[in-house]
Amino acid sequence: MPQPGHAGLTVLAGPTAVGKGTVSTFIRDNYPEVWLSVSATTRAPRPGEVDGVHYFFKSPEEFDQLISEGAFLEWAVVHGQNRYGTLRSTVEEAVSAGKAVLLEIDLQGARQVKAAVPDARFVFLAPPSWEELVRRLIGRGTETAEEQHRRLETAKMELAAEPEFDHTIINDSVQRAADELVSLMGLTAKPR
Repeated sequence: MPQPGHAGLTVLAGPTAVGKGTVSTFIRDNYPEVWLSVSATTRAPRPGEVDGVHYFFKSPEEFDQLISEGAFLEWAVVHGQNRYGTLRSTVEEAVSAGKAVLLEIDLQGARQVKAAVPDARFVFLAPPSWEELVRRLIGRGTETAEEQHRRLETAKMELAAEPEFDHTIINDSVQRAADELVSLMGLTAKPR
């Protein structure tokens, strides 16, 4: 059972291309009472992404400096390429202020947060099926064939981690998955 102080921290993780970002965006757009953590990353922005809104885009040197300062609650190298991290200070400030905090991170990051904050709520976002996950990844059209293959291999390992989580939500509908997540966070889902 979450203890006071961290009961407001929920971690959402799942395999690549499952729709974590899409569900988080839906929550950001429809549930302003949820404080969504913005990760730092060394990857280049995708079209439409805004620094400080979608990610804090950092150079590798800036990221190294933040690591050396112990500024991350968690950080990881994702798909063998770019680094992503959650800034400890922003999360701690939001939790201390009593906000319902959502971290949307990868499996490696979720494991680090679990070691640092074991009383947080951990939610696994799962695809309706393996075939649907493959369709979503290829349908994005943002990765090369080599990158798609690498991500699908990673996804197989990520799916096996589901038992490590407190709850599983099937992402068969973004709105339904977001509403279920918000309910798990102790907030009231909006009637549709």
